[in-house]
Amino acid sequence: MRHIIIGTGAVGGVVGGLLASVGKDVVLVARNAQLEALRTRGLEVTTASGTVRVEPPVAAGPQDVELRADDVLVLAVKSQDTPAALGDWADRPVAGGGTAAERLPVVCAQNGVDNEREALRRFASVVAMCVWLPATYLEPGRVSAGGTPVPGVLTVGPAAPVADPDLVTAYARDLVGAGFDAPVTADVMQWKYRKLLSNLGNAVEALCGTTRNDAVAELSARAEAEGRAVLSAAGVAVLDEAVHDAARAGFRMTRLPGQERTGGSSWQSLVRGTGSIEADHLNGEIVLLGRLHGVATPVNAVLQRHARQAARTGATPGSTTAGALLSETSV
Repeated sequence: MRHIIIGTGAVGGVVGGLLASVGKDVVLVARNAQLEALRTRGLEVTTASGTVRVEPPVAAGPQDVELRADDVLVLAVKSQDTPAALGDWADRPVAGGGTAAERLPVVCAQNGVDNEREALRRFASVVAMCVWLPATYLEPGRVSAGGTPVPGVLTVGPAAPVADPDLVTAYARDLVGAGFDAPVTADVMQWKYRKLLSNLGNAVEALCGTTRNDAVAELSARAEAEGRAVLSAAGVAVLDEAVHDAARAGFRMTRLPGQERTGGSSWQSLVRGTGSIEADHLNGEIVLLGRLHGVATPVNAVLQRHARQAARTGATPGSTTAGALLSETSV
């Protein structure tokens, strides 16, 4: 099995880097400064167990990769970049005949719950991954993951019945070999919907900064409450809380030596000035379902709008306050 990491940022870098560190066949796909760094000095991955440096093959895109029948495409781009990435890879030829969309599985190693549906429009075999991985993109060529006793918990399962269960098991086995906890479950989308509820606070952190106070806690709690109400109205099955808590009981975040505490993926998007943010696929998912099922979602709508504006205008984390955002939800 060869792991082609499409989007070697924080999550993709940690997953691909640790797989490469134990001798797995990996190709890292990146762009811009990250691509140049990977080509010139490889990838450095720091976890609670230490730091490794790997130098697997690097590609700028599908044009640089001759696809094989044993390839697995691991989609680790942000959700807003999923359609373009799938379009780039779907029709690429695979050795022995056929295209990537016809013959190769795609693993959606992403937040949100719509990537799998987007992938299934083009690819015959799609695997979902619920990512509990406190990964940070430190600088080009350097990433970290502050999870312990494992770097991350990557729950995987078929996004639709067409996925080969043996392939899912084999893929999870490689992840375990790289040091991750990788449970396999048939109800993986329930795990991803539960993660979505947690991710509704990503926009709060990105907009208000990492400092916690009563207003931040209230804003995050109201966003999650709206999410639960919407998913209930939509008849969406969400992972049972007892199962969720038991699965995370032994996993925690830890501070890595020499690294300051940073924020999550949306916070990192603003810090890096990427110009886009995942809020449309996190808070926006709740807003969408609320509109379809007649449930008001004022908090998530405010968070979605402000996060999108912050990314577009180049605002930095902490550019607004939770109190100001809460005041808009009552207008």
